[in-house]
Amino acid sequence: MTPDTNKPADHEPQTTAERFDDEHYPAYSMGRAAELLNTSANFLRSLDEAKLIEPQRSSGGHRRYSRHQLRLAARVRALVDQGTGLDAACRIVTLEDQLEEAQALNAKLTPPSTPDEPYPPLQSV
Repeated sequence: MTPDTNKPADHEPQTTAERFDDEHYPAYSMGRAAELLNTSANFLRSLDEAKLIEPQRSSGGHRRYSRHQLRLAARVRALVDQGTGLDAACRIVTLEDQLEEAQALNAKLTPPSTPDEPYPPLQSV
């Protein structure tokens, strides 16, 4: 699951400051990302192998991580630290994100109910 591929293309940041404000800009090297997460580079590589995070590569082939990816890694790390297996932790994080997206879409598509009508009308089956 890589939201990086679903970035809006309507506004490409032009300045360095704008790039660092972009949560999907790959600003962090593997070493810095591991330091920020208080984990090892191997843990980050395992997230790449599990297809949860697919970091961009620099021109020299080094992995580069965005803040969004680091937040995902931190969530997985918290689950792993609680005893959850890596594959299960990645699946949990993915399902949590999908549930949040579905709930947001549902809230957007569901008309608000009126006080006289506590439940939306049933549609014929």
